[in-house]
Amino acid sequence: MGEFGEKSTTCGTVCLKYLLFTFNCCFWLAGLAVMAVGIWTLALKSDYISLLASGTYLATAYILVVAGIVVMVTGALGCCATFKERRNLLRLYFGLLLIIFLLEIIAGALAYIYYQQLNAELKENLKDTMTRRYHQPGHEGVTSAVDKLQQEFHCCGSNNSRDWQDSEWIRSGEAGGRVVPDSCCKTVVPGCGRRDHASNIYKVEGGCITKLETFIQEHLRIIGAVGLGIACVQVFGMLFTCCLYKSLKLEHY
Repeated sequence: MGEFGEKSTTCGTVCLKYLLFTFNCCFWLAGLAVMAVGIWTLALKSDYISLLASGTYLATAYILVVAGIVVMVTGALGCCATFKERRNLLRLYFGLLLIIFLLEIIAGALAYIYYQQLNAELKENLKDTMTRRYHQPGHEGVTSAVDKLQQEFHCCGSNNSRDWQDSEWIRSGEAGGRVVPDSCCKTVVPGCGRRDHASNIYKVEGGCITKLETFIQEHLRIIGAVGLGIACVQVFGMLFTCCLYKSLKLEHY
């Protein structure tokens, strides 16, 4: 009876080891995906960050990058702890899983909260940012972001092209007779912003605020889904770790 109990426990431990090893391989790949989403957001989708008053969008992306790196390290540690059957390594592995779980929950929660607040923030700040900082010294990032925004989304101004009447750059005379930036033009050539007819600029297509909001919300949904999705997967990893730890503890005694 004792031999049967010992054999079944050993068999159970082996099954748990292979389950946890498989989980860690998938977990390592998930960490790579999480880090890739964070880097993708920072490197390719961060052009418009300078137009946002809040740093929440940037913070969620950085959290994903950090969490992805920690996930990959944790996945490698988990494989090592599983096959060496070291309970101290399993404890460390479980602790790291818990930290990553919290990071992913925070990233997902931040993305959700900012998703809800984005419309109010853009309505309150976007026009002011565009009219006061465009082509002003020290705000080259805003100038570049506004030009790219208007060209990429085929829009002009925050709400409409008339917003540029309040621009400090337009009013200063440095605009060279332009009534809107050249980036409002359907075909950009130097000085094309002097003529604001609908055939020349994005006048009837509407302002940029709605299009920028939709763009950022799409990426917030991706960030939130990735963060919460990986957090849910980690619950299984923590359960496998607890079961393996208890199994090793029983075998030890």
